[in-house]
Amino acid sequence: MTKPSPLPATPKLNVFNRSSYPEYLHVSTILRKETVGGALLLVATVLALILANTGASDFYYSVRNFQIGYEPWHLNLSLGAWAADGLLAIFFFIAGLELKREFVAGDLRTFSRAVVPVAAAIGGVIVPALIFTAIAFSSGPEMLRGWAIPTATDIAFAVAVLAVIGSKLPSALRIFLLTLAVVDDLLAIAIIAFFYSGDLQPVLLLLAIVPLGLFAFLAHKYSYLFGTTKWAAGAVLLPLGLVTWALVHGSGIHATVAGVLLGFAVPVLRSRRGGGPDAGPGLAQNLEHRIRPLSAGFAVPVFAFFSAGVTLGGVEGLTTALTDPVAIGIVVALVVGKPVGIMLATWLVTKTTRGALDPDLAWVDVLGVAMLAGVGFTVSLLISELAFGQGSPHDDHAKVAILTGSLLAALLASVVLRSRNRHYGRIAEKEALDADNDGIPDVFQADPARSERPCGH
Repeated sequence: MTKPSPLPATPKLNVFNRSSYPEYLHVSTILRKETVGGALLLVATVLALILANTGASDFYYSVRNFQIGYEPWHLNLSLGAWAADGLLAIFFFIAGLELKREFVAGDLRTFSRAVVPVAAAIGGVIVPALIFTAIAFSSGPEMLRGWAIPTATDIAFAVAVLAVIGSKLPSALRIFLLTLAVVDDLLAIAIIAFFYSGDLQPVLLLLAIVPLGLFAFLAHKYSYLFGTTKWAAGAVLLPLGLVTWALVHGSGIHATVAGVLLGFAVPVLRSRRGGGPDAGPGLAQNLEHRIRPLSAGFAVPVFAFFSAGVTLGGVEGLTTALTDPVAIGIVVALVVGKPVGIMLATWLVTKTTRGALDPDLAWVDVLGVAMLAGVGFTVSLLISELAFGQGSPHDDHAKVAILTGSLLAALLASVVLRSRNRHYGRIAEKEALDADNDGIPDVFQADPARSERPCGH
């Protein structure tokens, strides 16, 4: 009696698959710009701390608190508030563009590639929030307003650190970190919109739909014109974007939400019959190319300059700040909560989807990137100000904790990723001696059988 042939095994989903070549080129461009932005962000932060802790502190705070704007429109704001509400809207506009591009035309348009970074981002938000809440719970409801501070990953700082210590790491890890941070930002802006908005003005919020809808209609209708004629986008789309921002700001919803909504309204693909990911880049890529340098090179560093300045008060003041339950919760959540949440979510995905880690990688690689995701800065500083009020004692303590936790996370991640970088460097050197140079970029030569060769490049 013949035995029935066994059913073929269901192929497992590879976690952190190597990206396609177009995606590799796109991400490489972003990484280069964000690396420069990270360096500028560091310079702005150090300068703010120096000014706030020397004889120039009065000058620094007077500049930060200097008010300018039109009061009848509720826009008579301090320079620090203009940086937080206005300049960061540019940052979140870029985040909206990038997130939409990833899900419409990037590698994340397929479930198998999207599930891991999205799940990891969710885990990296939930676990730090729970850890902070557990530590600060006994300190009262006012302290608990800071639960969302340690949930965000700073793209510019994290990417800059990775660029310095991980030049030989597989591109899949870099793409994972970038995508994780972008989804992280989306979750953060949703948290800001739902939990840190007050005095809601429904009429102004409804009015904001009018310029936003017109912005979306024109961006889709005349995307080719706006993409090829630089002045057209500035003359038509920019005023509509500013009106949308002003109305959202006046509505009580934090104005950076307008940046994300406007980013989502921009078409990703060219308008042509058939559409699809192969239709070619649309207006989103053109605007991202023009505006990302403004975001990374000016908007975010200026916000950091006005936000990161806090008077430490010497060793005694630093000790007082770091022993505040708010500060302890933030540091532990960034250094421990972030990697635990990301690793746990990634592991659960592999178990629930019959997934397996890509054979070229090891779990210690994922751990290193997860630890690096604990570098929370830009959005964390913003949420701290929204939670406690700029210049309040808890806000100052939270900022000290954000800087301390981010530095610790970067140092610990550097220890892990540097060792892995040397490991992959040795592998690349060995394979370079054996591989025939067939014109494929180096990042794809490590495993020619699995690489996606560029077509038409």
